[in-house]
Amino acid sequence: MKEKWSILMEKDGAKTVVASLLSILIGLLVGGVIVLTVGLANPSLGASSVWDGIRLVLGGILSTGRDAAGNLTFGFNPANMGNMLFRATPLILTGLSVAVAFKTGLFNIGAPGQYLMGTAGTLIVALSIPTSSVPSPVVWLLAFLTGILAGAVWGAIPGMVKALLNINEVLACIMTNWIAANLVTWIFSDSVWQNMEENGKTGYIYKTTHNGVETAKWGLDTIFPGSQVNWGIIIAIVIAVAVYIFINKTTMGYELVSCGSNRHAARYAGINDKRNIVLSMAIAGGLAGAAASLYYLSGNTEFFWSTYQSLPDAGFNGIPVALLAASNPIAIIFTGCFMSMLNIAGQQLTNLTAYNEYITNVIIAAIVYLSAFSLVIKMLLSNRKKHVATVSKPPVPAAMTEDGGQATDDQAGKGGEEA
Repeated sequence: MKEKWSILMEKDGAKTVVASLLSILIGLLVGGVIVLTVGLANPSLGASSVWDGIRLVLGGILSTGRDAAGNLTFGFNPANMGNMLFRATPLILTGLSVAVAFKTGLFNIGAPGQYLMGTAGTLIVALSIPTSSVPSPVVWLLAFLTGILAGAVWGAIPGMVKALLNINEVLACIMTNWIAANLVTWIFSDSVWQNMEENGKTGYIYKTTHNGVETAKWGLDTIFPGSQVNWGIIIAIVIAVAVYIFINKTTMGYELVSCGSNRHAARYAGINDKRNIVLSMAIAGGLAGAAASLYYLSGNTEFFWSTYQSLPDAGFNGIPVALLAASNPIAIIFTGCFMSMLNIAGQQLTNLTAYNEYITNVIIAAIVYLSAFSLVIKMLLSNRKKHVATVSKPPVPAAMTEDGGQATDDQAGKGGEEA
């Protein structure tokens, strides 16, 4: 059994999975410690609230509320599970956005700006083309493709700056993020897409259902009643599988990874590194734009258009999603769901206990921060394996003389010369 485990741990994929699971476990334990510390520091909470808080941090996705006696109850909660899948959809795609850039040796911190541009493109098309003359599925498809294109164009800009001017992509992405935030604010200010029908909603853009456009549910609302889930999660999973195939099974994907491993060696091998840098960032931007499209085409969500002072969390949260998965597209499906699960657990903690939303955000932030240590844990596992292999390596036997004794260094050297 021990030998099988050792053989398994020699594989890079196994070390990645173990490192990610350990990071998640450490993050959850720290979240529990924060709940305990805050509870002990605040006498008004009481021991029961602390215990309830710890249980909700660890299993809030399974919370079904409180019974008649006021005790927490747990079980399969279809609404929570469905909402978890719905909120995981943009996280999976922004995680893929960051991962694709990582594979090319780039850090796409520009996902928030690409997400915003995808949002703008999607909503403009979804709300502008009348469904009375164009079928709503066609409008949905056009809006989805427009969101992808807008994100891809915005992602290609820092890619070109990096490829042509060799300016760090992180700096370029930060600038494009804030340009996007102000540009989107300008596009939607005093626009016909502002919600003028509901009081107090003028700061929001109409939902896409205002024009009869929304993502189909096709039975998921029956499986997860009371939730917002739709087929966007299925589309996100299909895209993740497609990205995995593209990166690992195609020539173009191999070129992108080669540029990420060693840009100069790839160039000497005949690979156009500048083209691949731009292409990688464009694909990353398109994935972030797709995240925004699926989120707002659901018809469940409103967009707050005055974004000049803020950037969407979904863009930044793609970074820990990608780190936890070690940039593996298939693993990102699960880490995206985990991040969404934390969000649901945080809501349950706020709704069912005396802990306020700020403590909930601190707990989630701590879990996310510690979850990003998966790469460090993976490195430690690799170093431990190398150390064990070095210690267990048998010593090299010394050269023997004709009479059976050990040869001296001089004798061994003479023997080598005579040979």
